[in-house]
Amino acid sequence: MAERYLSGALGFADLRPGMCFESAGRTVTEADIVAFAGLSGDFNQLHVDEEWVKGNTPFRSRIAHGLLVLSVSSGLRTPGYDALNIQAYLSVHRDMVAPTYPGDTIVAVNTVTDVRPSGSRPGHGVVHIAVEVRNQEGECVQRGTDTLLIGPREA
Repeated sequence: MAERYLSGALGFADLRPGMCFESAGRTVTEADIVAFAGLSGDFNQLHVDEEWVKGNTPFRSRIAHGLLVLSVSSGLRTPGYDALNIQAYLSVHRDMVAPTYPGDTIVAVNTVTDVRPSGSRPGHGVVHIAVEVRNQEGECVQRGTDTLLIGPREA
């Protein structure tokens, strides 16, 4: 069950394993895929050639870039998670486990898995967050871990 927070920045000391934050949804569009291909330079046929995909892959149509889905899911508005006093992203890992098609609506479920004090920044902590990106069917399309440096609660 996703936790809801109304106001106030959450600091390292406020977090505990098991806390879960679910984002709002966002539909991935064909325009997103085309724009991302142009931005990234990744014009792989999987993303830009509908007929090639249908004739040469098990996919029903073009698929979104995995890094596009990661980027969109990272930016989704998430009550509670958005209130974290994030000082830095230390690492990001994702496994792309199923395709995201144009028209799919994705949500990100972020679950705190580990919390430990920073060895170099007093009052700060290193927090590991399991991330699962799901489509409108509830199917997991990506999963992985974000490692964040979280500061103290802001006054």
